[in-house]
Amino acid sequence: MEIRIVLVEPSHPGNIGATARAMKTMDLSSLYLVKPKRFPDPQADWRAAGALDVVASARIFDSLEDAIGDCGYVVGTSVRDRHIPWTVKSVVDFAIDVASMPHESKPLAILFGRENNGLSNEELALCNVHVRIPSSNEYGSLNLAMAVQIVVYELFKARGNSDVKAGWDRPHARHAEIVAMYEHLDRVLNAIGFFDPSAPRTAFTRFQRMFGRIELDETEVQILRGMYTHIERAMATKAD
Repeated sequence: MEIRIVLVEPSHPGNIGATARAMKTMDLSSLYLVKPKRFPDPQADWRAAGALDVVASARIFDSLEDAIGDCGYVVGTSVRDRHIPWTVKSVVDFAIDVASMPHESKPLAILFGRENNGLSNEELALCNVHVRIPSSNEYGSLNLAMAVQIVVYELFKARGNSDVKAGWDRPHARHAEIVAMYEHLDRVLNAIGFFDPSAPRTAFTRFQRMFGRIELDETEVQILRGMYTHIERAMATKAD
């Protein structure tokens, strides 16, 4: 299974190079960059040291959706509490979960946000789960590349020692399939007047959190979309 490290709008090229170095020491090479402010850049090459191949093969995207559209599982790293709590796992528990996933699973993306303010609420809502690295209550800010190093180290350690058997009978749904399912659900809920006009998106965000926690597979997404289609047909018949 491809484990994809995704840096969202990194501002300093040195962090890109240091991330590449952190990845290569833990046998990872799939680096995706979303709107990097300075890249390519000599500072990225310098900080990469012996991981220039990871820097050279990094893929650049104009949107986060394009970078993760083919992924079956998306993880967001966050240090802040959110208005609507999300499923949060420690980096150790998350790494153990990843070690139990089938090798043939679709790509897994781990998102790391901007150096100054991390990932936005909208970006975190695209994730199945949020991962936090324990740190000091007095000063919990980690450098971007340091955070990557901790996460990929735990993944490396868990992959090397895990004897957990995979429990999936179907592959995870791709992120693009999940997004299409959300759009279909949104249409149906609007059509039946489900949302509270005073806070319509709050309810929908909770739906996203629920489905992200479930970790839908391809068949489950097809079942849900089939159910939405039947609701739409029933509404059309009733209208006639």
